[in-house]
Amino acid sequence: MREQALQRLRDIFGYGEFRGHQADIIDQVATGGDALVLMPTGGGKSLCYQIPGLLREGLTVVVSPLIALMDDQVATLNELGLRAAALNSTLDEIERRDIAERLRRGEMDFLYLAPERLLKPRTLQFLQSLDIALFAIDEAHCVSQWGHDFRPEYLQMGQLAELFPGVPRMALTATADERTREEIAQRLRLEDAKRFVSGFDRPNIFYRIVPKDRPRQQLLGFLKDQRGNAGIVYCLSRKKVEDTAQWLSDQGWPALPYHAGLPPELRAYHQKRFLNEEGLIMVATIAFGMGIDKSNVRFVAHLDLPKSIEAYYQETGRAGRDGLPADAWMAYGLQDVLMLNQFMANSDGDERHKRIERHKLDAMLALCEITTCRRQSLLGYFGDILDEPCGNCDNCREPAATWDGSEAARMALSTVYRSGQRYGVGHLVDILLGRDNEKIRTAGHQHLSTYGIGKQWSEQDWRSVFRQLIARGLAEIDLDGFGSLRLSDTCRPLLRGEESLALRKDVSRTASVPSRSSDKPVIAEADKALWENLRALRKRLAEAHGVPPYVVFADSTLVDMLRQRPTTLQDMALVSGIGAHKLERYGADFLQVLLEEGGAETAAPAHQAHEVQALAQAGMEAQQIARQTGLPIRQVYQKLAQAISIGQLDLHQVIDLPPGQLERIQDLFLNEAEEDLPGVRAVAQELDEPVEEGVLHCIRAALVLEISG
Repeated sequence: MREQALQRLRDIFGYGEFRGHQADIIDQVATGGDALVLMPTGGGKSLCYQIPGLLREGLTVVVSPLIALMDDQVATLNELGLRAAALNSTLDEIERRDIAERLRRGEMDFLYLAPERLLKPRTLQFLQSLDIALFAIDEAHCVSQWGHDFRPEYLQMGQLAELFPGVPRMALTATADERTREEIAQRLRLEDAKRFVSGFDRPNIFYRIVPKDRPRQQLLGFLKDQRGNAGIVYCLSRKKVEDTAQWLSDQGWPALPYHAGLPPELRAYHQKRFLNEEGLIMVATIAFGMGIDKSNVRFVAHLDLPKSIEAYYQETGRAGRDGLPADAWMAYGLQDVLMLNQFMANSDGDERHKRIERHKLDAMLALCEITTCRRQSLLGYFGDILDEPCGNCDNCREPAATWDGSEAARMALSTVYRSGQRYGVGHLVDILLGRDNEKIRTAGHQHLSTYGIGKQWSEQDWRSVFRQLIARGLAEIDLDGFGSLRLSDTCRPLLRGEESLALRKDVSRTASVPSRSSDKPVIAEADKALWENLRALRKRLAEAHGVPPYVVFADSTLVDMLRQRPTTLQDMALVSGIGAHKLERYGADFLQVLLEEGGAETAAPAHQAHEVQALAQAGMEAQQIARQTGLPIRQVYQKLAQAISIGQLDLHQVIDLPPGQLERIQDLFLNEAEEDLPGVRAVAQELDEPVEEGVLHCIRAALVLEISG
């Protein structure tokens, strides 16, 4: 079974080997077992159900929470030559019937459904009449009532065990601590499922967290190295989303807003643009993200503090799904903490729920203020151990300076106590700095023993002290909604002088420090022009086929092209992410760009392509060009087709067929096409008279250019 799985991986998906637990998971499900899979975003979860679905007889049903995610997956599978569809509310009755008929005839490999549609009695009854290979429940953390993406419909999916006995089921997620994993297993009736926990590490993401100080300027400083990259900027409120998107646009950055308050059509339009265009920035609330499978998001920035490490992990995990270097940047301040505390205080949850939420926020604060490796702390929260500091976060790259903050901390905590534990940070700082204002005088706080004792430190220094005291649990924000500080029991040893306290020394926060996940650029300076030409070709082909560019080829595949520099289609087949279907569909087009740009210096140098093109323009036929250049006839036709595909040769300069015969061949290509043109061999089989395969490649190349142009 494993050998068959590996063959599918290579032939269809274009990858040479499995990663991590993928092979074991596929074995488990393909042989009829259940599985609970926890794998980090970008770790290859989809393959864990796609390959078993191809190995088992029947239909693979994938439960997915969002329409955008379904559509993206379906487009990706169709591009691989697989038969996939999604049943959702965007389809009209005729389209739904057509899919149902194809399912009845066994003409579908994968069906994507939202949980709401799956659980309709009519849908379940229909599925029971089909041959089901397996059920894959994606984003399974949505079952957890304590999670950040809870979907009540997920609670009812345990009934699949009774309705489809003997059909393997698997739950997949990238975000679940131990408690959430237990909840998934219990509610989905997967208690006996084999568990595969691949760890939470995303080593390609560089983490940087900075204290807020003119956050918009800090964001611009971060973005200066991100020109041309796609990214997401998260904000807490809808108004801030719209203001930030407008401000970025005014600064010359292509940015779009996204939040639940926008009209649905506008949200859908912005999401589609983000998926299909290169270099766009989406400014969003957390309403945006779970349905986004865009693999080449190069950065995620937070202008406000997420409410938990789970939320932070999932939101930052939307960057770098292709495995290439990506950045996670965040600016946070005490105002974020106050706002999140107010949300908690005003929420409808019971006291237990609020207590859990408070603990989650405390953990998030602690991650922000640590001076040691952020990745070790982040993974440790999920019970994942990283033995050594990662070397790929801000604290590892630029170790934080610390100072003995014991005296300042005692001053701050004493001020909290002596003012009655009823005031927020702003007023407490005014007391320590000895400021004279109406609020100080009204409260009589100019007579406190701590009034004016902290003048050796600046306001920013004091705010940093209070922020770190809260993050260390030495002071607490009162949940009364007014943001007042009170002492916690753990601060007593420090106040009594029995303990000392080392605090982080904040660097100059207005300085723009680049967040780079690697000192070495992914694309060498000498390759940048070729890289942009490959991306431009990808975009043209994607528009012609109606799919996002990353569905044609991921950035990682283009990077591997630059690394390997294929000179033939056989070489192109060895590039990571190019299976047989994509090789036939796109291989020649990308090969042409690589050869034309001087990317190949070995078996087929670019000057040969220029020579072939020049001889064709001079009126030579393919056979004559082959004799003149010493190239095999097949290579000559390949180069001619490549030149036609990018508009450097006209079809009539290359082939000489009777008009009627040419029209018949063109009609066959166009009539057989559903979403895109069929392969050359499929058309050759339909012809009554034999035609040189190279001639067909040239005709097809001309049609592709015409359609995409």
